[in-house]
Amino acid sequence: MVGLPTVLRMRRKIAYPLVALGVTVGSSLAVVSPAFAHGYVSTPPSRQALCASGAVTDCGQIQFEPQSVEAPKGRQSCDGGVSTWSVLSDESRNWPAKSVGTSVTFTWVMTARHRTADWQYFIGGTKVATVDGGNAQPDAVVSHTIDLSKFPGKHTVLAVWNIGDTANAFYSCVDLNVGGGASAPTASPTTSAPSTAPATTAPTATATTTAATAPPAASGSAWAAGVSYKTGDVVTYKGVRYQCRQSHTSINTWEPTIYTLALWLPL
Repeated sequence: MVGLPTVLRMRRKIAYPLVALGVTVGSSLAVVSPAFAHGYVSTPPSRQALCASGAVTDCGQIQFEPQSVEAPKGRQSCDGGVSTWSVLSDESRNWPAKSVGTSVTFTWVMTARHRTADWQYFIGGTKVATVDGGNAQPDAVVSHTIDLSKFPGKHTVLAVWNIGDTANAFYSCVDLNVGGGASAPTASPTTSAPSTAPATTAPTATATTTAATAPPAASGSAWAAGVSYKTGDVVTYKGVRYQCRQSHTSINTWEPTIYTLALWLPL
């Protein structure tokens, strides 16, 4: 006979996948959402994205949690003034700048999605753009196309996600060579409406300095880091088959068992 604690543990394990897939379940399957937001710019690769992908090494803790640069609103630094993330403000590292056109699409990955006041973009302390969040819960991935034609050359863009129901914001610095390459992807600005997806959805699309050369996935192959997966690709990981839900270039710590339902769907 299965004891009550065991049954409850089993219920907790299956509750999240069922709700995430939009399945109507009974009241016995409860889902607890985390209380904190987390997110960062994945493309063009922010400094923390470069650290997470291994394109920039010796970054310390940020390489394991690029989504965690949280600080009070109104800061004007890559690390948000938090010493834990001070590596992100270390200009001696000569951070690689992504060559882009004059119109650049910034893609945010929200690994835990709180209501959003707005997103703001700065260059040298000058506000370049503000995108209203409508105090709504954003999608797991949000993209904004920003006109940077007035800022040719090499610049560091400070991207800020201002949370709607806390005093904090999330900070990402993106180094760009504006006008030094092809125009950015044509995704239109997005201010996401509330979503029924769970608040723990995770990174989806990422672009790193090595993404363009990442090998495509072989159908049914074992999951591996540094591979370009597209929607519909099937991989195996620890004996389980998964189907890719959103295109991305994989990195360590984005294994299917970690970001199941955000990046991967068990088959």
